[in-house]
This record gives sequence, structure tokens and C-alpha cells, in this order.
Amino acid sequence: MNQNLTNSNKTLQVLLILASFTVIVAGMKAAESIIVPFLLAVFISIVASPPFFYLQKKGIPKVIALLIVILAFLFFIFLIGLLIGTSVNDFTSKVPVYQQKLQGQTQAVVTWLIEKKFIEPDFQLSNVFNPSSVLKIIGDTLNQVSGLFANGFLILLTVLFMMLEITSIPVKLKKVSSNPENSILRVQSVFQNINKYIAIKTWISLGTGILVYILLLIIGVDYPLLWAVLAFALNYIPTIGSIIALVPPVLLTIIQLGFIESLIVLVGYLVINTIMGNILEPKFMGKGLGLSTLVVFLSLIFWGWVLGPIGMLLSVPLTIAIKIAVDSSDETKWLAVLLGPENTE
Repeated sequence: MNQNLTNSNKTLQVLLILASFTVIVAGMKAAESIIVPFLLAVFISIVASPPFFYLQKKGIPKVIALLIVILAFLFFIFLIGLLIGTSVNDFTSKVPVYQQKLQGQTQAVVTWLIEKKFIEPDFQLSNVFNPSSVLKIIGDTLNQVSGLFANGFLILLTVLFMMLEITSIPVKLKKVSSNPENSILRVQSVFQNINKYIAIKTWISLGTGILVYILLLIIGVDYPLLWAVLAFALNYIPTIGSIIALVPPVLLTIIQLGFIESLIVLVGYLVINTIMGNILEPKFMGKGLGLSTLVVFLSLIFWGWVLGPIGMLLSVPLTIAIKIAVDSSDETKWLAVLLGPENTE
């Protein structure tokens, strides 16, 4: 009787957790427009905290150190906007022209395949895949990301307040926690793991962007800097980011130069991403990431569905934070083991 009651309680507990999780996810998806800027602010604050603390250790007052960090961040954003802003506007304005050219070229290929009897005469490419629509999606996505900068002032204010409060977190944890030392260590662990991931990913992404820029510049593809910055940014998205990044320049090369040059671009991208993503990144990342490959991929899909493109960008840092949080409790430690890699020793 007691065994049945225990099993029933465990079942109810699991159902309660699932119901709570569903409600939380539904709320996050409904409040995406609010949560995305907030998470970006948290992300920026965590990344900016090491130089902020470093400047304070050098004797620079908190307010001045914060001002230096914020100005450096604004300069970086301004530089990116200055470098690719014109290219984004020019490319999006030419998308209809590119679509028409690409549609004509693909139709010519289909016609040749029909003449050679490789495919049936009634074959319709649009029923299988419409490559010209990809360019429209790319243009809309670039406009959507640009529109995110409309919330830049709100994000900046949130970062300012978070950075001012970040030094008081240990003091507050000591007051509210029954075991302040462990609480502080958990918070520090979250910060250190995320910063380590971001630092390694940034250098790998920067190297990828530079190599992509050189490749496209040599071949003569339009907007090489835009596609290099896109490769740099999308490289933060695990697994599929580098694949998405190669689609626009390959399609544009087909339109601009031809199929042979587009094949060279494709092979070049694959070589760059193989070297940077499959050889160098695992070597430097080591076991610091602490997530299984399947969990990384599933977190990409989940956070992308809940929060859109920014959710895909932040999928790994968010999952790392969750893993560290559940690892701190004996009741949920099993979940941290499931999220971790195969070799957890």
C-alpha cells in the first residue's frame, strides 16, 4: 500500500513538473518581445563583467569603469553598423532582381535536365524547392535583426543597471542563502562557463569570418564583408549556423558569376568550417562546455522555437546556465547528468 502511494506521489510530481514547464514555456513564447531584449542584456552583462571587474581592480572607480565598458561596446556596435549597414540596405533593395535572375537560371537548368531526360517533362522545381524564395527569407531576416536595434536603448539601460548591481550579488546571496559559499560558487560557475564558451566561440568565429572574407574577395563575390560578418555571427549558433551562413553567398555567386564559382565558394566554406569548427574549436573547448552533442542540437531547436533567431544564438549559454542550476541540487542532479557529455568523469 505504501509502495503504491509512493509511486502515485512520484507520478503526480512528474506531472506537476511537466505542467509547470509547459506554462512557463508558453508564457516565454507569448512574452518573446520582452524576454529577448532582457536575455540579450543579461548576455551582454555577463560578457562585459570580466573587463568591468578588471578595471576596478586597477583602481578605476565603478562608474568610470562602467562608462569605459559601455562606450567600448557602443563603439563595437557602431563599427559593425558602419561596415555592413550600407551593404544590408543595398542587398535587400536588390533582392527582387536577384530572385528573378536566380529563377531564370534554375529554370534553364531544369530545361536542360528535361532535354537530357534526367527528369520528367512535367517536373516543377517550385513544388520541390524554390531557391529564389531563400533570398527573400534572407532579406527579411536581415531586416528583422536590424529592427532589433530599435530596442537598443532599452537593452543599454538594462545592461547599465545590471552592471551596477552585479557587484552586490555576493553580498545579497550571503544574506538570503542558508549556504552562501555554495550559492556564490554556483553563480561564479555560471559566469565562468558562459564567459569561457563565449571567448572561445568569439575567436573561432572571428577566424571563420576573416577566412570567409578573404575567400569571397578573391573570387569576386559582391558584399564580401556582409557575408563575412554573417558567417561570424551565425557561427555562434551550434551545428546549423555555419550551414545557414553559406547559403546566401553561394546563391549570390550563382547569380553573379556562375555555377563553377559557386561550387568553389561552397567547397571553400566547407573547408573553413571543417578546420575551424570540427578541428580547432573542439581542441580549445575541451570539456569546458559540458553538454552532449544531442542536447546542444535540441537546445538550438527549442530556444529557436521559443525566442526566434536570438534564442538560437543564446541556446548554448542558456542551457549551460540551466545545467549548472540543476546540478546544484541532489534532487535534480540526475538531469544535469543527462544534459552532460557521455564522459562525465
